[in-house]
Amino acid sequence: MIRHATIQRTAEIVMVCGIIALCQPWNLFLHRYGLTIIIVGLLTFMITGWVGPRQKPQATGAPEKKGHP
Repeated sequence: MIRHATIQRTAEIVMVCGIIALCQPWNLFLHRYGLTIIIVGLLTFMITGWVGPRQKPQATGAPEKKGHP
């Protein structure tokens, strides 16, 4: 399985590539789909942040108390 951090870093790179594609004046195809590339990267970044890795409870060594704190 692909790690959460790897997908999130890839989404960041895709967003930066979309900004570069949108700002460059030489290739009309890249300029036309630059915003779409940015949106795909943004959605991927948001979904990986929402789903994210599951956090494991950390053991503190203290016994758990029952009742009010």
